[in-house]
Amino acid sequence: MSSEEFELSASVRTDLGKGASRRLRRLNNEIPAVLYGGEKKPVSLTIAHKDIAKALENEAFFSHIITLNIDSKKEKVVIKALQRHPAKPFIMHADFQRVSMDKELHVKVPIHFINEDRCVGVKLGGGIIQRTLNEIEVACLPKDLPEYIEVDMLEVDLNGSVHLSEITLPEGVVSVALSHGEGSDLSVASVQLPRGVADEDELEAAEGEEGETEDESAEEGDTPASEDSPGDSE
Repeated sequence: MSSEEFELSASVRTDLGKGASRRLRRLNNEIPAVLYGGEKKPVSLTIAHKDIAKALENEAFFSHIITLNIDSKKEKVVIKALQRHPAKPFIMHADFQRVSMDKELHVKVPIHFINEDRCVGVKLGGGIIQRTLNEIEVACLPKDLPEYIEVDMLEVDLNGSVHLSEITLPEGVVSVALSHGEGSDLSVASVQLPRGVADEDELEAAEGEEGETEDESAEEGDTPASEDSPGDSE
């Protein structure tokens, strides 16, 4: 667990609808948000864009318990969804879920790959690391929520992979996919030759096999027929 703490101030929003949301963003530089979950009803909120944009600069914001200050009340929440503008660096909408400290929650936690520069398949095999996943969905109590999951690439050889089932998770944390009996053979990262080098190696291997086949054919083929000797009578 990280000692990092996140707090956001929000206000209850009563002016709803797409038009109201557009005015909110354009005139007030605020964004619409919604808070749901638990035994309470969903609540529509507004949050200052500059505040959430600053919080999002820290990767841990996505996998951390956040204190949402709504007017005079505090709520423990996690962020569940974020909508960004497709062309501009602007947040459009945020979804938050209430957290109960004694109930399990599902959160996507980022992966931190370590020892990439010392990886056997990179240093000795000339390969490159190809990341398949950047985050893992985990289930745990809020107190056990990790800021990130480490994946050690040190001993991964060329053409080797690290699978989801091989990752050691912190105590009290389980993979949602694995708990459902899925993803045991899912690759998180692998070490492969760069594409151009791999193509050349495949071509050389194919040419070598073709040459061996031609040699074998020459050895096993029929001997040339002898010419008729001169002077043979008709």
